[in-house]
Amino acid sequence: MVEVTPYQSIPVDLAEGTPARPQLLLTATALVSASVLVGYMSLVGYYLSVRADVLDRGGVWLPSGTVIPLTQPNYMMLTLTFSVVTALWALQAVRNDDRANAFIAFGLTVLFGFSQLVQTGFLLTLMELPASDGERAALLYALIGTQLVLTGLAMGYLVLTTLRTIGGGFSARDYEGVLSATIFWIVTVGVYSVLWYAVYITK
Repeated sequence: MVEVTPYQSIPVDLAEGTPARPQLLLTATALVSASVLVGYMSLVGYYLSVRADVLDRGGVWLPSGTVIPLTQPNYMMLTLTFSVVTALWALQAVRNDDRANAFIAFGLTVLFGFSQLVQTGFLLTLMELPASDGERAALLYALIGTQLVLTGLAMGYLVLTTLRTIGGGFSARDYEGVLSATIFWIVTVGVYSVLWYAVYITK
């Protein structure tokens, strides 16, 4: 008969488990993405409030001679929608250790982002709105410029993620960085969708 006391430790022959890796990059990206959405929505809300005040007083929001065509904004929306598909394709390819498809998908996503930047530049030339033309121009360029900066940052994030994937840093075993870059890219596309409706569609 073995005597057991409350103070006796019972040995357990189990291998020590691998400690869970803290998902710092994913958490940081989620926090930054949430901050971006809150900040941009606040800017859009202020823009809409100022525009509503001008229209309620019987004024005209866009200065005379300023035209915002819909062709470029609509094609940019379509382009960025395609980029969401390719970003998710890149994520799935890395999860499957399919580097060939991952590189193609990363490249297409960055190409779509660059296309949106170029189309925006062309659209600004068509608008013919001087940046010094009062508060309206300042608000328009603030919204458009912020979206361009976010797209550039998201493209840089994707490029760094691609280089890390090439170097073997991300794979099916660890794809946290790819998931983080994909989330930030989708958030950036969401920011453009807000700009597309609030500025380009409703004018």
